[in-house]
Amino acid sequence: MGILSKKDAALLKDPFADNNPITIQVLGICSALAITAELEASIVMSISVLFVMGVGNVVISLIRNIIPSKIRIIVQLVVVATLVIIVDQVLKAYAYELSKTLGAFIGLIITNCIIMGRFEAFALGNGPWRSFLDGIGNAVGYAVILIIVGFFRELLGSGTLLGFPVLGDPIAKTGLYAIGYENNGFMLLSPMALIVVGIIIWIQRSRNKALIED
Repeated sequence: MGILSKKDAALLKDPFADNNPITIQVLGICSALAITAELEASIVMSISVLFVMGVGNVVISLIRNIIPSKIRIIVQLVVVATLVIIVDQVLKAYAYELSKTLGAFIGLIITNCIIMGRFEAFALGNGPWRSFLDGIGNAVGYAVILIIVGFFRELLGSGTLLGFPVLGDPIAKTGLYAIGYENNGFMLLSPMALIVVGIIIWIQRSRNKALIED
């Protein structure tokens, strides 16, 4: 028997495809629209959500039996807000320029419906270990979509990846620019993020007939 049981492994695997929080559950779309014009910002947001969901699910699971039902949402908000403050302070200390780029979007993790949804739907009814796996699985599923969208938006919109030119110099007309290629500035606009996400959803559902029937 492996380290993880079949049910535990499914908590990590399902959010990648059949139950992806963005493409299937259609949650967390706001961040996919707002911060994916740069791949670096997409990666940092993904890591931030990974930390908040992994730790947050465990904390909620540990205290689930002592949370009064009438204030459970408030308690969940306090937990996620505390973790987001930690993330924000770490970014300001070690990646100040990037923290300014992300700005208010880090704070909006507090209201990310993926995180609150997993707290409510899973962590409140399961033990710390399974809650941790669920949080990590959903955060990675979210991160995969965010990074894919950020990759294509920055590549086609700016001709760069992580700030480094990969298609040539558009001013000196080297690389692909020498044969007439031009950056698509529309890719840097939020509506294009929605279109890219829509294409990913279309590809995923076209490969899985069960999703089409649902």
